[in-house]
Amino acid sequence: MKRLTKITGALLACSMLAGAASAQEMKFFRIGTGGAGGTYFPIGGIIANAISNPPGSRACGEGGNCGVPGLVAMAQSTNASAHNVNAIQAGQMEAGLSGAATLHFAYKGIGKYEGNAKPDLRIIANLYPEDLHLVMPKGGSLDGIGDLKGKRVGIAQAGSGTQIAVELIIGDYGVNRDNIEEAELNNSQSAERVADGQLDAYFYAAGTPVAAMIQLDNTKGMELYSFTDEEVKQANKTVPYYIPSKIPAGTYPGVTYDVNTVAVSGILVTNANQDEELIYQITKAMWSDTARKLLDNGHAKGKAITLETALDGVEGIGVPLHPGAERFYKEVGMIK
Repeated sequence: MKRLTKITGALLACSMLAGAASAQEMKFFRIGTGGAGGTYFPIGGIIANAISNPPGSRACGEGGNCGVPGLVAMAQSTNASAHNVNAIQAGQMEAGLSGAATLHFAYKGIGKYEGNAKPDLRIIANLYPEDLHLVMPKGGSLDGIGDLKGKRVGIAQAGSGTQIAVELIIGDYGVNRDNIEEAELNNSQSAERVADGQLDAYFYAAGTPVAAMIQLDNTKGMELYSFTDEEVKQANKTVPYYIPSKIPAGTYPGVTYDVNTVAVSGILVTNANQDEELIYQITKAMWSDTARKLLDNGHAKGKAITLETALDGVEGIGVPLHPGAERFYKEVGMIK
């Protein structure tokens, strides 16, 4: 009888566990990032890890992940900003990372998005500044941006926010696809072409330090072009969301000088049609103590992603916060 009672109890416990697991619905949440050699991909992976809490996981209070119960978030490598905003608008991804300039243009339907606005885009959080790098082989130099004419130049991959901005910035100096041999490549591919002598220079906007550039710096070596003050002002005028910035000497060990450049904010974006409660829980999970540890230890740029700066510059982009994110920021007193 005792044995029967034990068996019955075990079956009941298994039944209860199975019921609990089935009651917790699994939900997948895709986050568009960028190429593997850039910063979006590792940062997206850290965010996905922070907000995930698959069915059957240990509870946050028991040492488990403090993500959203039942949520399985996945970082997907993409062609970055422009690709991500298109996919989010189309419902092909639930969220993604985008530069502020691309986000603004896409939402408003201006520039390259003329007549093709993305009105369903919504902001979850400002993340970190992305510095525009103009990379050259070791010993390479330019007399100015106009000196790119006639050269083999990487302008970042098609569908990226970097490419949209770069074409506008170099256009001020008469540089365009007609007078350069352009290469539409991601960061890793561009770095490899510079190392192999197949590119004279390439542009890429990303949070420092960038993995592919670290590898290039450690192997073949590289130089970074330092924008003149006038070039910085003009870039900011042409693409207002690219603001003056500096890559400090030693960010890449072989680059022993400060580099003047411009930077654009990286933003975590979602679709207006995403459930308010879900985005509220995701935003809350992003700023948990567990997420803080993951961000601080997962990537050098993770330390720059803070709750205190989550709304920096957001109002000026002209894209609304998602109601779920807005509810969280109101709850913590960041919005009245």
